[in-house]
Amino acid sequence: MTPPTSHSPPSYSVVVPTVGRPSLRTLIESLAAGSGPQPAEVLIVDDRPAPGTPLPLPDTAGDTVRVLRSGGRGPAAARNAGWRAATTEWVVFMDDDVVPAPDWPARTAADLTGLPDDVGGVQGSVMVPLPSGRRPTDWERNTAGLARASWITADMAYRRSVLADVGGFDERFRRAYREDSDLALRVMDSGHRLVRGGRQVTHPARPAGFWASLRVQAGNADDMLMWRVHGRGWRDRARAGRGRFRRHLAATGSGLAALAAWRAGARPATTAAVVLWAALTAEFATARIAPGPRTPAEIARMLVTSMAIPPVAVWHRLHGLARHRNATPWQRTRVVLFDRDDTLIRDVPYNGDPARVEAMPGARQALDRLRRRGLRIGVVSNQSGVAKGMISADDVHRVNERVEQLLGQVDVWEFCPHDDADGCRCRKPGPALIEEAARLLDALPSECVVIGDIGRDIDAAEAAGARGILVPTSRTRLEEIARAAEVAPDLGAAVDRVLGERRSR
Repeated sequence: MTPPTSHSPPSYSVVVPTVGRPSLRTLIESLAAGSGPQPAEVLIVDDRPAPGTPLPLPDTAGDTVRVLRSGGRGPAAARNAGWRAATTEWVVFMDDDVVPAPDWPARTAADLTGLPDDVGGVQGSVMVPLPSGRRPTDWERNTAGLARASWITADMAYRRSVLADVGGFDERFRRAYREDSDLALRVMDSGHRLVRGGRQVTHPARPAGFWASLRVQAGNADDMLMWRVHGRGWRDRARAGRGRFRRHLAATGSGLAALAAWRAGARPATTAAVVLWAALTAEFATARIAPGPRTPAEIARMLVTSMAIPPVAVWHRLHGLARHRNATPWQRTRVVLFDRDDTLIRDVPYNGDPARVEAMPGARQALDRLRRRGLRIGVVSNQSGVAKGMISADDVHRVNERVEQLLGQVDVWEFCPHDDADGCRCRKPGPALIEEAARLLDALPSECVVIGDIGRDIDAAEAAGARGILVPTSRTRLEEIARAAEVAPDLGAAVDRVLGERRSR
């Protein structure tokens, strides 16, 4: 694709979810050493459940490299945290184990220049080098399939406005599997085209453990989510292969039939079922062994895992079918939940007097904008003064009524009357207030945005699986600001982020 030379290259951000693999350092160093316009920012999203050892960032990482945290909720949620914090229209998603070509920045700028408005995304090419001098292993051939895949986020650029329009990645995909195909289908359903660019990254086929092929069978559950959301034809639309599930089902069924017949003492039936199971298993193992190096270690691995994969695949498929039986298409934000004190109204410690309620600047305008866009509004608030005996639950309700007089109707109020010593789930940073507010509004926590002024608000959002936006005040600690994935200077800017109408932090 050769863009018109009359257009200046757009600025772009790079988003990289990571759990701290050493390859992250190589990626960042390769980006910095590349020729051409550099990314405006590189957003590294630490998706470890809790802070661990420092990420392997190069010592030369400049001010353009920022680290965010997403709380171990999977790559889809991590990428959402990254693009929402991005300051550019184009966002390029990359995996932390790819190596961009030396001219990657130049080709990326060319890929993104002069595109028609209906182009929502641009895919890069992925090269998987296979070993020379021997045949590739089963795992290496599996990795090589990435070179033929469509829309994979090893290197995939999207317009930020398009991501905001479709709600970003579906965070129900907790693994690095199918979440990119799901997003691509929703982007195309929204009327945008996806095209291929000229940039290239290398994705090494890294060593894997003995049971790696069993672990990837968890993707069968994600296939069920794709089926529920996109219908029976999803594989053709997503350009995904049919796989071997029907044969896995037959092998598993014959194995279970052999066990049942053996327990019943039916020897002829047992023999027939065992023969069928052995034939299906042998065919599967042969199909995996024949194109490989055929070393004793590889043959042993293929024999053992070929017996184990079919029942594991079937179990994950059934688990996904049950888990996602009521799944509906991923929604963009439907609900915005606010902290109350120092977010919507001035904080008056343990206030039970409605006359002392004062709205925060711009609060009414911010809430009205959300109402006009059809979003539901709720308030989730810690009120430990009730547990301390300084105010009553009735006092909290009277203050809340005054808030509604000043700011308009609130769809749901949830407050925690406990103190830290009570050990409840509802006191933020616990998730229960958010979960209950979402339930009452017939929404999932993942369809909610939580806006608050301290780290507890953002931690509660993270614990519930919601999106969190921090609006700092004088009592917000600096470390809370640094740790938050999204920070807005005021309520109006936070609502800009919710509505996808602002592109700067």
